[in-house]
Amino acid sequence: MWINGSGVTNLKNWGFYIVKNFMRMMLLLIAVSIVTFALVSISPIDPLQANVGQAALGSMSQEQKEKMESYWGVHEPPVERYLNWAKDFLQGDMGVSLLYRQPVSSVIAVKLGNSLILMLIAWLISGALGFFLGVLSGVYRGGWIDKLVRGYCLLIASTPVFWLALILLLVFAVYLKILPIGLSVPIGMEASGVTIADRLQHAILPAMTLSITGVSNIALHTREKMIDVMESDYVLFARARGEKLGAIVVWHGLRNIIIPAITLQFASISEIIGGSVLVEQVFSYPGLGQAAVAAGTGSDVPLLLGITLATAAIVFMGNYVANLLYGAVDPRMRKRGKVT
Repeated sequence: MWINGSGVTNLKNWGFYIVKNFMRMMLLLIAVSIVTFALVSISPIDPLQANVGQAALGSMSQEQKEKMESYWGVHEPPVERYLNWAKDFLQGDMGVSLLYRQPVSSVIAVKLGNSLILMLIAWLISGALGFFLGVLSGVYRGGWIDKLVRGYCLLIASTPVFWLALILLLVFAVYLKILPIGLSVPIGMEASGVTIADRLQHAILPAMTLSITGVSNIALHTREKMIDVMESDYVLFARARGEKLGAIVVWHGLRNIIIPAITLQFASISEIIGGSVLVEQVFSYPGLGQAAVAAGTGSDVPLLLGITLATAAIVFMGNYVANLLYGAVDPRMRKRGKVT
């Protein structure tokens, strides 16, 4: 297929834009791994006592303690430990979890599979509902719909996620008894007998909690952007020409708030991941959040680094996709090679 000079330039701009954002994401992942490793290294938690227990540690001989210290790398310099870990990581070896006694990659694969169900459902529902409520509130600014939406968003924004999770647990699992009380699968059922419907049923309450808490930020920001659009000169001119409100919202409102909406939607990934840590603890849901808490309190450095990089990669990948969508929506950003 023949491509003119302008087409070649556009392809070059796209290539530079994609590569630049990808390299930025890789550098951020390296920085995250260094900071995480440094924080774990200066942690006051004793890995031997946390994983073996004070009683068992006191009954060990000195030789056994030395073997355990060698296994945990207690006496190795932090820089040396990090470089050894990074070398193995680049070769595809993320290490062995000290808590689960399994390869970190296997632990993360299982836990991430459970958490992705929650995060994906919550991300889609909170994004769609928050965008709809924000547009509705911005269009009818000052009306009862606007007051209702703002009141709901402010109430939810000030509500701790773990408290909301406990309330939903009490109402739907304890009192009404229509949903499971926790875990990701039915208790006592073999893995071969677990169906997709069982997993979805156990994910309803955690996903509902994350969805409810994720709506407020998106709705309030979308409302502000929609108000700016509705008060603009071109919307005033459209009203003067006799265009109906629905046509104005669709052809002028939505088209001008699509980029901020993309920003908010992909930025909410980090909030959902952060909220999932508390939600998974409340519902005893075996996901990445619960594994991260166990790795942190147990000084399981390989697992904690693996989980941190996995979650950071999800967040950075979301921002990376958002940047690519920016370039597709607005070619001026692609030509500059950056988002402003």
